[in-house]
Amino acid sequence: MVNLLVALAVTAVAAWHFNWRAFIKDTALQQLSLICMLILVSLWMVRTGIQPGLHLHFLGLTTLALMLGWRLSLLVASVALLVSTLMGVDQWALFGMNWLYGVVWPISLSYFIFLLSYSYMPRHLFVYIFIAGFANAALTITAQMGAFALYYAWQDLYSWRVLVEDYLKIIPLMLFPEGLINGMSIATLVVYKPEWVCTFLDKDYLHKKS
Repeated sequence: MVNLLVALAVTAVAAWHFNWRAFIKDTALQQLSLICMLILVSLWMVRTGIQPGLHLHFLGLTTLALMLGWRLSLLVASVALLVSTLMGVDQWALFGMNWLYGVVWPISLSYFIFLLSYSYMPRHLFVYIFIAGFANAALTITAQMGAFALYYAWQDLYSWRVLVEDYLKIIPLMLFPEGLINGMSIATLVVYKPEWVCTFLDKDYLHKKS
């Protein structure tokens, strides 16, 4: 219940401060949001489970955060989780946990890492792709799996031995593919569809005048 309330509170803040008027008028952004939601549901359906409840799947949330920004990406991913739960991919009993540690936490972290790279690193195309995209996604899935492991241990759902042997040891195998998926997605988008990526501006990363 605590997980659900915290996730609900954070998402409510995002929804409260979101520019709904602009969103309602922007049909292209609505369509993009719907496409992103469907892609997330499809991506999350491809998963494997070593122990009951210990599911592994790629996130794709770093790309989402860079495309739509923190507020809209959080709302879109929350709807995606709701859809996957309604479809039976995820369990209702774990909805609060999945919402907080599988959506709110990784999206917030991804966007925070982007802000750090934007503020303290050179604003260069390769920095954006490899740091804000590739490395960001690798760090995010590590933090997401670590958060789930800590929660499972705190709730005594699994012993630390099981978590380390059957879950945390798999993190190195997830880092590169997650980073590659997000890095390649962002690289493709900024080349062919930069208007779909709200955190990418030509004047910042390509030094072009707007």
